[in-house]
Amino acid sequence: MEIKVQKTTAPKEKPADETKLGFGHIFTDHMFVMNYDTGEGWHNARIVPYGEISLSPAAMCLHYGQEIFEGLKAYRTADGSIQLFRPDENFKRMNVSAERMVIPKIDEEFVLSALKQLIELEKDWIPHTDGASLYIRPFIFATDPYVGVRPADHYLFMIILSPSGAYYSTGLNPVKIYVEEKYVRAVRGGTGFAKTAANYAISLKGQDEAHNQDYEQVLWLDGVEQKYIEEVGSMNIFFVIDGEVITPKLTGSVLPGITRKSSIELCQKWGMKVSERRITIQEVAEAYDSGKLDEVFGTGTAAVISPVGHLKWGDKIMTINDNKIGPISQKLYDTMTGIQYGKIPDDMGWIVKI
Repeated sequence: MEIKVQKTTAPKEKPADETKLGFGHIFTDHMFVMNYDTGEGWHNARIVPYGEISLSPAAMCLHYGQEIFEGLKAYRTADGSIQLFRPDENFKRMNVSAERMVIPKIDEEFVLSALKQLIELEKDWIPHTDGASLYIRPFIFATDPYVGVRPADHYLFMIILSPSGAYYSTGLNPVKIYVEEKYVRAVRGGTGFAKTAANYAISLKGQDEAHNQDYEQVLWLDGVEQKYIEEVGSMNIFFVIDGEVITPKLTGSVLPGITRKSSIELCQKWGMKVSERRITIQEVAEAYDSGKLDEVFGTGTAAVISPVGHLKWGDKIMTINDNKIGPISQKLYDTMTGIQYGKIPDDMGWIVKI
């Protein structure tokens, strides 16, 4: 499929101070758009100036939530080259989400090619500051002007780009996490493994409860017995207990994170004992009481590795590793970001050059 390109005639001024980029509120000059219509498939691929889109008030995405998205980044290396980190995994996961949400699948190779072309056009927007990056948001949503519950016949696939600052502007500081016991995020057989908007809307109440108790993130438990650990709202979660690296098994209610997968592969490469299994919050608390809970950390695109310093479960507050980042967390962060920014060789085959 040919990609038509319409360049903007009114380019925006790029941020002068890259230390004040923040996250998710500055957008580049162009975006990628592609339509889907039943009987015609995906078509009309184009790169156009970033701008508003027109939707009917009856658009199905607004009423029934048929939407999926992804998140990845483009990085500028010291020599000025641009690279992506495992983008094929993002588009592969997008198709898994599409199947669950009854959305037509995309051609993974084509949309990766389209992304490269978009980034090439917008490369001057990629920050030069260490730790900063260009955040990439591909998404698909239903556009049929119809108030009725059924899979849509018309969709838009879009990619927008946003220069973003370093996640840890003041250093790799541990976060405080609150264990949610009242509300649930997902159940097996639901949409927990898909990257769809509804999952994040569902998590807002727990996030609000955490903030009210001066905690930054929510640790969700399973939706049936509410004792097995699943994930944090924006991250997968890992525990280091007596030298063993443990992360909840992918049972259908946990997002299969790409940073999660990369962390597992690195730990295995380093000869560490890694287990993907069900783990209860009670087991974590007992490991803490016996002095065997060495580290807790989250993994995700935004933060890469997020060490956990405090874990609150009911009235029990666990201070992890004296509220400092642990050696495994630090090694994973240094290695992953080193590969992403081209500071260390990519011997895992993860980097895709633009």
